[in-house]
Amino acid sequence: MSGAFILAARRTAVAPRGGAFRAVEAHDLAAPVLRACLSDAGRAPHEVEHVILGNALSGGGNVARLAALAAGLPASVPALTLDTQCCSGLDAIQLAARMVEAGAAELVLAGGVESFSRSPLRAVRPKAKGEAPVFYDRPPFTPWPARDPDMIEVLAKAARGLSRAEQAAFAIESHAKALAARARLEAEIVPVAGLSFDSFTRALTPALCARAPVLYREGETELDAAGVAVEADAAAVVLVASQEWAERRLHVGRPVCEVFYARSFAAAPEDPPAAIDRALAETARDTAFVDIDNTSLGFMLEWSQISVVELMEASAGQALKNCRWNSLDPATLNRGGGALARGHPIGASGAILAVRLFHELAGEAPGALGLAAIAAAGGLGSALMLQRV
Repeated sequence: MSGAFILAARRTAVAPRGGAFRAVEAHDLAAPVLRACLSDAGRAPHEVEHVILGNALSGGGNVARLAALAAGLPASVPALTLDTQCCSGLDAIQLAARMVEAGAAELVLAGGVESFSRSPLRAVRPKAKGEAPVFYDRPPFTPWPARDPDMIEVLAKAARGLSRAEQAAFAIESHAKALAARARLEAEIVPVAGLSFDSFTRALTPALCARAPVLYREGETELDAAGVAVEADAAAVVLVASQEWAERRLHVGRPVCEVFYARSFAAAPEDPPAAIDRALAETARDTAFVDIDNTSLGFMLEWSQISVVELMEASAGQALKNCRWNSLDPATLNRGGGALARGHPIGASGAILAVRLFHELAGEAPGALGLAAIAAAGGLGSALMLQRV
């Protein structure tokens, strides 16, 4: 078994639901990003051995296959779509890395794509003749209705003990980082439908946050629209390769990152924030291995060893609690802003974190470590650690 490396990482801009991508089908969002990754790495479509994309809303039909064909990949290249809700994009990259590590493939395109704007209307088929179909916004995330809260309730639970002002401050900082980084973010964005920047990002202020509609209120806990990531459309893809392909890339002086660590987690199905907290905590505690002169040496990671952290911001309360519980250094966190400043394209969000991580690490010295982490409905969590080669 050998390592897995990321040779290229690109994404579309993120557009709020009903925005610039309102008429763009999911596979048409992903196709130009697939092509861009291959172009960046100097690889041809026929060299790709598999395409894996995460997606939660397209309604089936294997959107990864549609995207691969739309991108001009040969019909002989297989494609897989997976759904672990918000973790889908990061899980797709993990799966690609495992394929490469196991020797099952040497070049895999992986990531996620989502279109809230073009997602199909969903309905439960009638059980008896004469009954009408029942439309629904989301599927069940647990088999027990009593343990399947709405996502806004889950986010409210994570925000307990935090004031609206604290949540607003976190959201304001996320937007400020994204605005400051807009010029350098363009390097990772593939223009689609004329959009080459994350259109939701703005100069958010305490006054604007104070006027934001309240989405949830119970006792002293309040969530408003400024502190919850908006529904959005986007695609994000990385090119995962074997060591042989990575060495060729290094020879031309282009950035390469090795998949240093990747793992999925789970917690109580009604508590996704606990899953992302477990992902952060256990990633830091797990024993990692390096090979020096053919000798495996174990060591315990500490947060001070991680230069970049891309943490999902489903809400300000969730992200802020995760930061405090794990004592994350604010200087390492979401340097180009987070989902509060971009939006949350469910199946693509984890892949966007990986793309952001790759580009942030490209500016670091060789050996630098970076971590991406995200939680998903049903109590799932996923973490990916990359090391700059």
